Amino acid sequence: MVAAHVALFAASVWPRSGRRVSRSVEIAALIGLAASTGLRLWVIRTLGASWNATAHVSPDSRIETDGPYRYVRHPNYVAVALEFACLPTAVGAVPEAVALSIVNAAVLVPRIRAEERLLDAIPGYREAFRGVPRFVPRPGRRSGQTPASNNQSLAERSRNV
Repeated sequence: MVAAHVALFAASVWPRSGRRVSRSVEIAALIGLAASTGLRLWVIRTLGASWNATAHVSPDSRIETDGPYRYVRHPNYVAVALEFACLPTAVGAVPEAVALSIVNAAVLVPRIRAEERLLDAIPGYREAFRGVPRFVPRPGRRSGQTPASNNQSLAERSRNV
């Protein structure tokens, strides 16, 4: 993942004579880049101290269903995908944006699968996110209530899930 990000920034600062995108594509890419930054900040704000750059889940983790997690299960990876598509495109590196997006997907797919295996170990994760898409929000699909904690009674759990 680190190598892919280094390549992303290298491709975005490498001078390319005569390769420019139209002003409207450049503006759209910059808007996408701003959206990815805003989404990442929303994720960090929502998760607070639980946010981390590695795919691990601490034993005292709770399931977060607020913020961007109401709409998608992996909003931080949506932000990363937007960065990989938009940053090189904004500077005219469209072939690089396509190639790096493919590399990014190849890196993220196994990482997300591993992360979901970890999250599945948290009681209530599957129930909270049943029907919630991984990346692209769909109308009417939102995460459920925050699942019950381990110290709630069985009756309370059945009401929360």
